[in-house]
Amino acid sequence: MAELKYISGFGNECASEDPRCPGALPEGQNNPQVCPYNLYAEQLSGSAFTCPRSTNKRSWLYRILPSVSHKPFESVDQGHVTHNWDEVGPDPNQLRWKPFEIPKASQKKVDFVSGLHTLCGAGDIRSNNGLAVHIFLCNTSMDRRCFYNSDGDFLIVPQKGKLLIYTEFGKMLVQPKEICVIQRGMRFSIDVFEETRGYILEVYGIHFELPDLGPIGANGLANPRDFLIPVAWYEDLQVPGGFTVINKYQGKLFAAKQDVSPFNVVAWHGNYTPYKYNLENFMVINSVAFDHADPSIFTVLTAKSVRPGVAIADFVIFPPRWGVAEKTFRPPYYHRNCMSEFMGLIKGHYEAKQGGFLPGGGSLHSPMTPHGPDADCFEKASKARLVPERIADGTMAFMFESSLSMAVTRWGLKTSNCLDENYYKCWEPLKSHFTPNSRNAAGPN
Repeated sequence: MAELKYISGFGNECASEDPRCPGALPEGQNNPQVCPYNLYAEQLSGSAFTCPRSTNKRSWLYRILPSVSHKPFESVDQGHVTHNWDEVGPDPNQLRWKPFEIPKASQKKVDFVSGLHTLCGAGDIRSNNGLAVHIFLCNTSMDRRCFYNSDGDFLIVPQKGKLLIYTEFGKMLVQPKEICVIQRGMRFSIDVFEETRGYILEVYGIHFELPDLGPIGANGLANPRDFLIPVAWYEDLQVPGGFTVINKYQGKLFAAKQDVSPFNVVAWHGNYTPYKYNLENFMVINSVAFDHADPSIFTVLTAKSVRPGVAIADFVIFPPRWGVAEKTFRPPYYHRNCMSEFMGLIKGHYEAKQGGFLPGGGSLHSPMTPHGPDADCFEKASKARLVPERIADGTMAFMFESSLSMAVTRWGLKTSNCLDENYYKCWEPLKSHFTPNSRNAAGPN
């Protein structure tokens, strides 16, 4: 596979044209009477026209045929995609899933769309307020099929297998420990090369941003220059009545047929694009004296609510780093939180759960449900010598955190057959160390 090229920068105003058609971008205007190469001009708006300039999202696409050139949409089988948060009753327990099973290609071919499974979520699609967590489990490429989401943005986290993603803006290769964001309305298709698995965070009606840095200053966390945008690439492919466009609209799936490839954009310009990011480029901030900084210091991207400082969704990672805090219990502390916390594991093991929490699985701790290190982790960390140490080498855990109280789907609780019924037992060995007659019990340091 030839190395793909990208444009660098988060949220930039960019311009790109396929080198096979130099000068395809109109000069000085967006919508000339006749476009270069007799292309069609089409605007893709990701925000209201009247949004402030800082939040206004749109791109102009110059394509062989406009995206309107398709037959009517018809409803198709939903599979395991849903936005019904009342399928089963609420469950406040700590929930953990074993690795989600990928179907064998020898038994049944499943592509990215047919392999989508909604695990949990909250909110309302029609009012553009909420989110969903999906798992994708697939073993074959999308053949003359593309997908677009009318409901929200997809933040895709591959865990096993790389993804070659065709978009209207160009191609991206996304591998485990990278993420990509396909924003609302953008058509894409995914090729896979093996049995493939990953996680998706979907947010309705809003877009992901870089978090504000506050006292951290100008630099740190995810640097804008490390986000990569594909360059223009077009496919002039005639498929008479044979290309299927799949649309997720109000939580339901619809399909339409068209005669041409949707990836027929010869040039584009704007600030509303797909993009990818390598998690290994994250600049970690950490405590260098004592105690913990809040896990918000590990936020890669955020989707804000209308309440200052409160997110509909945060994407947070726990990358390799140094631990040097003195007089401190270093693993994550025991905690109850007003947020929903879904955690997944891309590789390795998570520092607070050495066993049971495995790559390709996940956990959900709902608002005010207590959680924290298992008993074995607590005992070891309470007795450890507090020397500088590397934490999480060879691993990558992440969290989808939300201010909304997420409900779990029937697939998540029952049909997947991956729910770990024994999760609660990891805390059962915890025992009292209370010393009522000695305030300053002897410690390891």
